[in-house]
Amino acid sequence: MIDSFAETIRTRLRALLSARRFRQFAGVGLVGATVDIGTLILLVEAMEVSAVPGKALSWELSIVVIFVLNEWWTFASHGKMHLRALGTRFLRSNGVRFLGFLVTLGVFTLLVESAGLWYGVANVLGIGVGFFVNYTCESLYTWQVHRDER
Repeated sequence: MIDSFAETIRTRLRALLSARRFRQFAGVGLVGATVDIGTLILLVEAMEVSAVPGKALSWELSIVVIFVLNEWWTFASHGKMHLRALGTRFLRSNGVRFLGFLVTLGVFTLLVESAGLWYGVANVLGIGVGFFVNYTCESLYTWQVHRDER
């Protein structure tokens, strides 16, 4: 049992250490972060939405963009392409991203509310922390890339 557990861990680590996939995920994340940041600034500055609700709205828009790009590019060879499988991955991705969002929002709120940091900088820092949670969970849970590593 210990050997199979150790092999399971090694398989998942190998899958996560794909430099090509990591770069693609980071590139998609950069597009998503741009959508998130741009939307947040638009909501807060032009539409006078307060920072935390604005962050929730900007996040959801960026999640849809990120999912589509990851499905089309980063993880294109992972998973079936029929409508049910696509819907399942989208729901998984939203669940995973919600966990990443909670991390991002926690860092964002802590930095804005407690440390008095400007929301723009706090947002970028929160996105950076959430990125690693998202990469790990999206790779292993949503697209299950470790199945190709066996």
